[in-house]
Amino acid sequence: MAESYDLIVIGSGPGGYVAAIRAAQLGLKTACVEKNTALGGTCLNVGCIPSKALLHSSELLWKLQHEAKENGVEISGSSFNFPQMMTRKQKIVASFNDGIAGLFKKNKITRLTGTATLVNPTTVSITGGASPQEVSARFILLATGSEPIALPFLPFDEKKILSSTGALALEKPPQKMLVVGAGIIGVELGSVYSRLGTSVTFVEFLDRICPTLDESLSKELHHILQTQNMQFHLSSKVTSADISDKQITLKVQTSSSTQEMSADAVLVCIGRKPYTQGLGLDKVGVATSEKGFVKIDGQFRTSLPNIFAIGDIVDGPMLAHKASEEGVAVAEILCGHSPKIEYAAIPNVVYTHPEVASVGLTETEAKNANLAIKTGTFAFKANSRAKCTGEDKGFVKMIAEEKTGIIIGIHIIGAHASELIAEGALAIQKRITLEELASTPHAHPTLSEAMKEAALATMGRAIHK
Repeated sequence: MAESYDLIVIGSGPGGYVAAIRAAQLGLKTACVEKNTALGGTCLNVGCIPSKALLHSSELLWKLQHEAKENGVEISGSSFNFPQMMTRKQKIVASFNDGIAGLFKKNKITRLTGTATLVNPTTVSITGGASPQEVSARFILLATGSEPIALPFLPFDEKKILSSTGALALEKPPQKMLVVGAGIIGVELGSVYSRLGTSVTFVEFLDRICPTLDESLSKELHHILQTQNMQFHLSSKVTSADISDKQITLKVQTSSSTQEMSADAVLVCIGRKPYTQGLGLDKVGVATSEKGFVKIDGQFRTSLPNIFAIGDIVDGPMLAHKASEEGVAVAEILCGHSPKIEYAAIPNVVYTHPEVASVGLTETEAKNANLAIKTGTFAFKANSRAKCTGEDKGFVKMIAEEKTGIIIGIHIIGAHASELIAEGALAIQKRITLEELASTPHAHPTLSEAMKEAALATMGRAIHK
């Protein structure tokens, strides 16, 4: 007879494992199925965490080479040990793998290893583990995440034709890398290898990089990355590829010409798609969209009332923290709570140097919604802490409703933007006004003062501008 649970979570990424923990905290007998031996999903194992580890290591090298002398720090013969960078990255990942396993044990969550397939609305078959088994539950949560999209003529081999996964596991930096797609993942990983001496060139189909950002941030980031020796071909399309043992040659079509570009590695970052293969959705009648996303209602229920779905396999931004919020929400819904996620307050971050972070509406989105708005900016070059640390590139931009002054968008490009944006997320969540943010004391000297000044600037009252 199949083991029975209150909740079976399929997938142990930042949506799945968080949902399992919250459900267990609320008293549900919970199991989590993961096809890989390591817990944590894409984010922990081949995404957010390893990429940030490599970004940090390579940024240290960049600062030593380009900023140390100005600070009176004399270093000769700086170099890097790439295998050690990779070892450090993997140690960080492994520590979090163990951490999640420990949290499962602490919260009495049953960990099941193998590939899960829905047999019926309440039963899951698990294969590929120690032995095949079936388990059942009153509720099932699908949290299987996403996978990189490949070009038909550039199938991933993770040696020369790389997805983000392969780019995090190279044995050595390539001499020349072409990056197809200048979105967030592309510019982050391109930054890593550019800092390590790789000649990095981007080919982007749209007319600007990181197109989901406010246009002002996108343009500024483009300019800064160019000064860091990265090259960009915008409004360009890769139409074919010639792959040999020594190099890959891409045929690239621009608005005015067609040219060939060659490199010894190609990183394809054109997006991700929901990972639902083998789940048996069709068999049990879970409805999906044309693009493969699982359809859900406002309570995360699929077309079957006891099966829920969250994260990258449902519509919306593919962000780890979004998935975590949704995982907590589902667990609480199952226990009779009424959680609310304010999607407008979910921030997005680009971990380049400097960082970029946004929350709420962009200026274009606000105008397209026919909102009467006012905007203001404050540059970090006028911020005392930024001057002291030599991190004075970029600015903070605020967007607010014209009549009420309620903040509806905050956009930052600058040092530690990923940390500063938390104040912006709170402002959006609580519908804070410009006056309320501007009247909140901010410690001096700090980068956070730029948030206060941007709010003042949007009201026409900037002190240091």
